[in-house]
Amino acid sequence: MLTEEKCPQCGFVIRRHRNPVPTVDIIIEYKDQGLVLIERANPPPGWALPGGFVDYGESLDAAAIREAREETGLTVTLLGQFHTYSDPRRDPRQHTITTVYVAQGAGLPKAGDDARRLAIFPPEQLPAVLAFDHSLILSEYLKVRPQWLDNINKVY
Repeated sequence: MLTEEKCPQCGFVIRRHRNPVPTVDIIIEYKDQGLVLIERANPPPGWALPGGFVDYGESLDAAAIREAREETGLTVTLLGQFHTYSDPRRDPRQHTITTVYVAQGAGLPKAGDDARRLAIFPPEQLPAVLAFDHSLILSEYLKVRPQWLDNINKVY
């Protein structure tokens, strides 16, 4: 979508494209304990997958590794891309497109950056209310989780 913005000082009209913003989310399997979720410190509130915005010049893989480290303190091994979600309503702040990764976490989990707190949830005891579209993402992941766990066992 091409938009026009007028400079408030000089009136010059700037034309630019308005595009969705790329993000990443990470489904982190932590040992045999379950899935790592963070409680968000900033709006929108709630429990969520660790994740965030991709920086300019950064690959999706690098963004996923960085965001996991910043929000959970964990070093992650990415096992692969799970799915991409692009519903324009998935983030109430703006139109984002997220690429979701599945990863194995190592280290001591600790809430950091945008996380108020961190918890590891058994898959059958996930919080009832999750931020964004993370309920959808996790429900779709749980349907194929056994195959991903097989991949983890092959790696380790």
